[in-house]
Amino acid sequence: ENPQMTADDKTAPLTPEAYSALTQRLVSIPIFESLGMRVQTLEKGRAVFAMPYLPRLNGVFESFHEGMLMALADSAACVAVLTLAGPGAAITTTDMNIRFLAACLTDATADARVIKFGSTLCPVAISLRDANGTEVAVAQVTYIRLHKAPKR
Repeated sequence: ENPQMTADDKTAPLTPEAYSALTQRLVSIPIFESLGMRVQTLEKGRAVFAMPYLPRLNGVFESFHEGMLMALADSAACVAVLTLAGPGAAITTTDMNIRFLAACLTDATADARVIKFGSTLCPVAISLRDANGTEVAVAQVTYIRLHKAPKR
């Protein structure tokens, strides 16, 4: 683990064990299944997720609800950080922002890349695209690495 890795560093494939551990963790997260998210790519410092367009979750303008796109962006960002911190790492979102650029009327894809894997904070940049490849939103999420998971 390199705590000062930046987006300029090349992404690398995960080991089969790391890939398996991450995908096992994902199937245990209820929102992942509830929203039909699918993993398309997992590399060190990068995660690409897809989510189906579900008209029952439309926003006011009969398009992909912005909150659902934010959930997709946050989930992909979380896993991008976990590719570096390890699937069992305790991390949580500290802040997030998104800029909506166009209505999304199809399935959506979030491509999340860790900007800097810091010893405490990990900012992540996310590009969201529709099925035609049009960029519909850009987001940034910052995660904090916790020393231990909160008690439940």
